[in-house]
Amino acid sequence: MHEFIKKVKSGEVNLVEHTHKVIKNLKKINKEYHYMNNISEELALKLAEQNKGGRLAGVPVSVKDCLCVKGVESTAGSKVLKGYKPLFNATAVQKVVDEGAIVIGKTAQDEFGFGSFSTNVGIGFDVPLNPFDKERACGGSSGGSAGLTKKADFPHISLSESTGGSIVAPASFCGVPAICPTYGRVSRYGLIDYANSLDKIGVIGKKVQDVALGMEIIAGHDTNESTSLNAPVDSYTDWTKQDVKAKKIAVIKECFSDGVDEAVKNSVWDSIKKLESAGVSYEEISLPNVNKYGVSTYYLIAMSETSTNLAKYCGMRYGAHEKLNGGFNDYFSKVRSENFGKEAKRRVILGTFAQMAGYRDAYYLKAMRVRTKIINEYKSAFKKYSALVSPTMPVLPPKFKDIEKLTPLQNYMMDIMTVGPNLAGLPHMNVNAGMVDGLPVGMQIIGNHLDENRVLQFGGALE
Repeated sequence: MHEFIKKVKSGEVNLVEHTHKVIKNLKKINKEYHYMNNISEELALKLAEQNKGGRLAGVPVSVKDCLCVKGVESTAGSKVLKGYKPLFNATAVQKVVDEGAIVIGKTAQDEFGFGSFSTNVGIGFDVPLNPFDKERACGGSSGGSAGLTKKADFPHISLSESTGGSIVAPASFCGVPAICPTYGRVSRYGLIDYANSLDKIGVIGKKVQDVALGMEIIAGHDTNESTSLNAPVDSYTDWTKQDVKAKKIAVIKECFSDGVDEAVKNSVWDSIKKLESAGVSYEEISLPNVNKYGVSTYYLIAMSETSTNLAKYCGMRYGAHEKLNGGFNDYFSKVRSENFGKEAKRRVILGTFAQMAGYRDAYYLKAMRVRTKIINEYKSAFKKYSALVSPTMPVLPPKFKDIEKLTPLQNYMMDIMTVGPNLAGLPHMNVNAGMVDGLPVGMQIIGNHLDENRVLQFGGALE
């Protein structure tokens, strides 16, 4: 990507011609793999003609469908938002456009981000297919972003979003690096939300350096968004080149338990040994609260916030609507029944139950208290170690026919490695730890709050 930017700036690449080729290739890839919900050809060519230069001069950037792009249909992968064209860009989108990026369209995802495999797409949407094997899942919920990043035969990064692992999970299954930052590091302004206290915007790319540059650009304080942090942003690309000698990391014991594929364990241990040969020392540690309570805590909080966030799609002010007939409850139920997918309905019902009088203390508030204990457990570990490592996902990319056999609880347990850092709002990234039978294995690197630089340093060393 860096070489391509140099060529654009020197005039060696005709940006309009290149963008025409990108769109042509994108349509071809999409026809076969279903990575895009919307290809923004008109916008891409307009941005190419303007050729602003900048740090991302001419780089094609795809955007997860839950991030608003001005004038381009943005649905968060849900039928309920079909036809919605925002009047503004999300802050992260505007920042890459200001640096000369070419926005090529909106990527496929689980509806509102509800899934680990990108199989819970909204009504009328196509499921994205794994770039290594079309019978397997891309991972979720940012499956389109990760799949396209791997398959694209042009320089490319994707702006993505994570609530409980939705950036690193698909990156693991598609064999590409990706970073999910500290909560608040990137403005959520213009994000169609899933769970406000958990949602984070990050970057998926072909190389760790590409991911670092993208993160460098989108990070920073935003007066439009109250949770965005006013903290200095490092030159992350410089950190990817720094030596890791004499650093100390911790290997999370529970993430190598019996439920994890042997092939995944072996590949990740190989990567840990690579770091050791580069001068990194490691110790094994236990995070009992994260292991025992992470998944249940995450889903209670996420579903509770979901039921609140999705309440506005009632057929009156936002999203799909029908002719006003009958009472409010009948009308509200009809619109939501016809426009929400099965998983969206399940999460709204569970989240509403967890917040009902008589249950709120027992479920939601207890989950919030456990979340604090999980944060403290991580913070205690970071007093001694620069980073924590584990597999990103417990399995190799599964086949669609196997996913269909999973119960909802088994689906949710796929997030066992990724919910912890998301609950704690910690920066974490996926790096490829090798291939097994032609399928990628991901290794997760977790850093302390605002330590994206350290995470990228280890990622760069591994790559």
